[in-house]
Amino acid sequence: MIRQARPAEAPLLAAIVERAYGPWVPVVGRRPFPMDDDYAARIAAGEAWVLEDAGAIRGLVVIETHADHLMLDNIAVDPARQGSGEGRVLLDFVEAEARRRGLPEVRLYTNVLMERNIALYAKRGYAETERRQEKGFARVFMAKRVG
Repeated sequence: MIRQARPAEAPLLAAIVERAYGPWVPVVGRRPFPMDDDYAARIAAGEAWVLEDAGAIRGLVVIETHADHLMLDNIAVDPARQGSGEGRVLLDFVEAEARRRGLPEVRLYTNVLMERNIALYAKRGYAETERRQEKGFARVFMAKRVG
């Protein structure tokens, strides 16, 4: 089940992101941006959604609505559950949510050094649109038409 995150769950979301992104710290050379996000604020804004199974949160997405697209700001699956298809479930949700909101495109970005993620998104139909420095990170921007 995918549902909006609840205020009391902010520390749990931060902990999942900490574990999921932790292995990328040595690759990127610093903490990826989602590790320091304000999950209480994301929840209050209605931007944080969780994948729940048997009462446990297995993963999350942070999405932002823009006039012409849905921005996938962050996706994280508990490392103990990675490889189980839950990331695909969350991506399916994001794409369906864009269509539900009448938005024709999902956009996302990832670090240029996260080559595995870039390849995964490309396999899902996301096309690279740009590479640039932003907020001190070398980012790859990608987009997928969904509507």
